[in-house]
Amino acid sequence: MNLGRYIGLLALILSLYILWQIRQILLLFFTAVVLATALNQLVQQLQRLGVRRGWSVFLSLNILFGIFIIFFWLIVPPFVEQFQELVKLLPKGLQAIQNTVNWLEDRFLGTDFPNFDALDNLIQQIQPLATQVMEHSIGLFSTSITAIIQLVLVLVLSLMLLVNPQPYRQSFIRLFPSFYRQRVSEILERCKVALGSWTVGVLIEMVFIAALSGIGLWILQVPLALAHAILAGLLNVIPNIGPTLSVVLPMAIAVIDAPWKAVAVLILYIVIQQIESYWLTPTIMAKQVSLLPAMTLTSQIFFASFFGALGLLMALPLTVVAKTWLEEVLVKDVLDKWNYPKPQPENQ
Repeated sequence: MNLGRYIGLLALILSLYILWQIRQILLLFFTAVVLATALNQLVQQLQRLGVRRGWSVFLSLNILFGIFIIFFWLIVPPFVEQFQELVKLLPKGLQAIQNTVNWLEDRFLGTDFPNFDALDNLIQQIQPLATQVMEHSIGLFSTSITAIIQLVLVLVLSLMLLVNPQPYRQSFIRLFPSFYRQRVSEILERCKVALGSWTVGVLIEMVFIAALSGIGLWILQVPLALAHAILAGLLNVIPNIGPTLSVVLPMAIAVIDAPWKAVAVLILYIVIQQIESYWLTPTIMAKQVSLLPAMTLTSQIFFASFFGALGLLMALPLTVVAKTWLEEVLVKDVLDKWNYPKPQPENQ
């Protein structure tokens, strides 16, 4: 291996190391690309109605900020209030469970069975621990400065990409050899279409989940039904894990009103997720983006282990883009064109 190849190998290793060190920044940039792609769908719709692109971008950003304001107005203040009430009632609930256990012990078990002092001690230990967890959760939710900074950065980058995306696109294409740049441009266009299709499918699923959750919680008369429904729709962006997280808050608040409502809420969310998993997702995503369930779960574990919570949130769009690049580059450009040499006849 000559000196030039050694230098090239060293440069490749150094580049990979630098990319690994700035992976969180790259993920934020990718998040901005996904958001800009989603907003571009709305921009293009407004342009078809005759609105200029500049005004279309302006209107799209106003719609986005309006959604954020409505979300925080509907979600944050009521949830903080309900959480504070839940923290106050949680010790009483644990004490009621302990009294029920003691009553069952005295009424049905008597002296023929060992007592449940261990269970009583466990409940007494859980009570202050649960209270502390709830208090820390409220503090983390209300004072997450890092998340706000990252959100602002993503919004600024999205605005830059949305206003004038061509210079960034051309800069990325120039990283490839000249003979392959036209092909890279085609692949980027396919990635744009795939992300747009994924966005449309996710929006349809979010509206469906939010509507069913809101109707069900309204029938059960659970407080903050609208806020819970919106949260369930938003968390549905994270498959498998998001629906599980979305049921925790309505169940916790339903316990304040009536214990049986918590069980009813759990059953409601299980039914909704079964409908979404076995009917809605196969129907919509099969037409938008074809991702196998095992691939979805594996990608979530993979990207969450490397990038943390944001990697979990962006696992599906990352998978969509990676799948597009693998299909176009590895399969179509390499494997499909790989011709094996024909075997030569042996000389007699």
